[in-house]
Amino acid sequence: MRRIKTIDDITKDGQVEFGEGYEIVSEASEADAILMRSTDLHGYELPPSIRAIARCGAGVNNIPVEEYARRGVVVFNSPGANANAVKEIVIAMLILSSRGVVQSMDWVRAHADDPDILVDAEKAKKAFVGHELKGKRIGVVGLGNVGSKVANACVDLGMDVYGYDPFISVEHAWALSQSVQRVGTLEDLCRNCDYLTLHVPSKPDTVGMIGADQLGLLKPGAVLINFARETIIDEDAVDAALRGGRLSWFSCDFATPKTVRMPNTFITTHSGAGTGEAEANCADMAISELKDYLENGNIANSVNYPSCSMGKARAASRIACLHANVPNMIGQITAVLAHDNANVQRMVNESAGENAYTMFDTDEHLESKTIEALKEIPAVYRVRVIK
Repeated sequence: MRRIKTIDDITKDGQVEFGEGYEIVSEASEADAILMRSTDLHGYELPPSIRAIARCGAGVNNIPVEEYARRGVVVFNSPGANANAVKEIVIAMLILSSRGVVQSMDWVRAHADDPDILVDAEKAKKAFVGHELKGKRIGVVGLGNVGSKVANACVDLGMDVYGYDPFISVEHAWALSQSVQRVGTLEDLCRNCDYLTLHVPSKPDTVGMIGADQLGLLKPGAVLINFARETIIDEDAVDAALRGGRLSWFSCDFATPKTVRMPNTFITTHSGAGTGEAEANCADMAISELKDYLENGNIANSVNYPSCSMGKARAASRIACLHANVPNMIGQITAVLAHDNANVQRMVNESAGENAYTMFDTDEHLESKTIEALKEIPAVYRVRVIK
């Protein structure tokens, strides 16, 4: 029986189904893995029994991924599972920031007791005249799961779409409309844009990437949309741009002490992925990743270990070693196996940054002393006997 600890409300109805052979437990100390959403795990006392953590969502800045990597804990996310939900709300923000819809509705509510409201509303509508999206220039920063969908949707709306992503994957490049014009620098993207929308993760090289210099390149009265991460923008620069007229509107999904005091904003409660469909999609993907790792040792969509797959565990035994990406690890592992006269049917080794993963099948179960010898190899973080 494999045991799972859930943190946060995983789905709207509270139902989490792992299927036969799994049990949801109340204490992390009893669990093999954690399924979670948004709780901050920095400073969290992670029990040594935890082998993996799966986040139902894309961002993992609430998880100390490198610390967990050195403890042999694989951290998964669910990229793309909520992309459609985020795309839809970004399109909504494009429209709301252009047409005075909210302001118009506020006027109607404020004059609800006016007996001549039908006539007076006709007179008032000139105050809420906006502009269309068609023909306007929009810059999309990041062309991953969300950004590529936003870019394509903006093409369908008749906008002049430019995209910037120096690390775009082949998969997302193929999915991108040919009408999206890719540029080589962030500055070229920002230049003369009517709209700028952000879709990159929070990493050291993206923190504060949109500041005064970038905002100064936008067309006066431009609109900025941030449904990615709050750290990507320089909040002081955005505030100054709003008050100085460089930005006419700012829409974001992060209510911080600074954003809530900015003028001309639509600020939501981190609701970009807030649909029942997105919650279910993220949960399904995260559960699938955890099950494949726990049952077969396969890794897909990890943020701290490389992707690695050997299919279903069918041999007599399958072992996985989580270790540092340093020279001669394969040699040391195979030397231990040779000492035990173990016959390796198949072995795979993958690396990502400072971390690596070695998995192998053997004809028979290894002796306990061999497992202990593998654990004693310097730079080995964890050894898993999967089968």
